[in-house]
Amino acid sequence: MSVSQRRPLQRAGGAPVLDTSHGTVLYLESLNVSFDGFKAINDLSLYINDGELRCIIGPNGAGKTTLMDIVTGKTRPDSGQAWFGQTLDLLRLDEAAIATAGIGRKFQQPTVFTELTVAENLELAMAGPRRVWDVLRARLGGEQRDLIAQTLERIGLTPLRAQFASTLSHGQKQWLEIGMLLMQKPRLLLVDEPATGMTHQEMAQTGELLCSLAGEHSVVVVEHDMDFVRSLDSPVTVLHQGSVLAEGDLDSIQKDPLVRSVYLGE
Repeated sequence: MSVSQRRPLQRAGGAPVLDTSHGTVLYLESLNVSFDGFKAINDLSLYINDGELRCIIGPNGAGKTTLMDIVTGKTRPDSGQAWFGQTLDLLRLDEAAIATAGIGRKFQQPTVFTELTVAENLELAMAGPRRVWDVLRARLGGEQRDLIAQTLERIGLTPLRAQFASTLSHGQKQWLEIGMLLMQKPRLLLVDEPATGMTHQEMAQTGELLCSLAGEHSVVVVEHDMDFVRSLDSPVTVLHQGSVLAEGDLDSIQKDPLVRSVYLGE
């Protein structure tokens, strides 16, 4: 679809509607970003399909974080295009509007409310921009209670729903934060190095969780642990010096001479 054909769809009340009728949820085209003369993103184009699980790998400085910053509105590119579905121009939206449109981001270090219980963290995430104690004093409806219960089951924390988040392991805090994002019903999830600091068992459970989200959500995972990437069994995009170096399954990526040279150090 050409740029001139992209027009925001509107639902009643004027809110934009996400259109993924072409099967693609994220279009990044010819993006460029420079910081003080350093080219962080260099003519980068990337396309994520609706419901796809995609891994993004690359050496330090390859542009992975800057890429996610562009998608979430934290960084504005010098040039290029970024579309959510066929009709939502991400470069015209601020961070809050992008989150509301259906893009959620989980950073490497989990950011949960340790003084609240697991269930209260999920309740607060669902509520939007309201004061914490106003949210927790409010009565939940049946649909809201069901959503919390379903999310607890999905992230494997149902037995811990009444525990304070401060008592959770690192991996459990990661799952809780993913659950908090799910409470906002995002269409696209950006997940930054989820396996860092996890035990092997936690890594396996995290992989299963992310795989279970694909289809209902599009999930982009930035990761450096190749064993974890392999466990996801998903398409892989390799970034190098701000550009897409290669794409494909992990086996073909690891056999690519150029990838082996610049990323695997061979």
